[in-house]
Amino acid sequence: MIKIKPFTFNPFMENTYVLFDETKEAVIIDPGCYEKEEKDELVKFIESQGLKVKLLLNTHGHIDHVLGNDFVKNKFKVDFAIGEHDEATLRSVEAYASNYGFRNYVTAKPDKFLKEGDVIKFGNSSLKVYFTPGHAPGHIVFVNEEEKICIGGDLLFQGSIGRTDLPGGDFDTLIKSIHTKLFKFDDDMVVYPGHGGPTTIGDEKATNPFCAIKK
Repeated sequence: MIKIKPFTFNPFMENTYVLFDETKEAVIIDPGCYEKEEKDELVKFIESQGLKVKLLLNTHGHIDHVLGNDFVKNKFKVDFAIGEHDEATLRSVEAYASNYGFRNYVTAKPDKFLKEGDVIKFGNSSLKVYFTPGHAPGHIVFVNEEEKICIGGDLLFQGSIGRTDLPGGDFDTLIKSIHTKLFKFDDDMVVYPGHGGPTTIGDEKATNPFCAIKK
């Protein structure tokens, strides 16, 4: 069974997730750790649990989700994977990071590019990749349908949706991703978003002011 440990890092209050199971194998998704204290917090948890990190994953390449990529990749000696259509989004961070005060940002080069239908395996667990553009052109989410888990990045939030005014964003595309991908899952599927607390597909179908399904 997959266990999920969330961390909230950087001034954007971004959610970083460590997923692991009874084998102690783990993946790190969207490491937003930038300050030393944040990096130390992440490492302390992984070491205290005796985890073996197998892979670094990004839902998308915006700055708040990638600040710790280089640190994680080198600290744990793992490959880094991102959606096949979001490499340009990731590359652009180096050009604007200093504008947000992140003058020591170091980019990390992806080792693998993910497409819809790919399956990430760690320990006895797996996550399936779904292509969900709209917030970023190559945005993806990671889903374990049996365990009702969706690591959703900045696609869908509790009572809200990802912003679409950044380069490559598009409102209609984002709503289509939510309706055709996420809302096809069972109502009790839990979405762990890139910001804020978790929610369920059923709650957002019923009450989200941006994308609820009208009955």
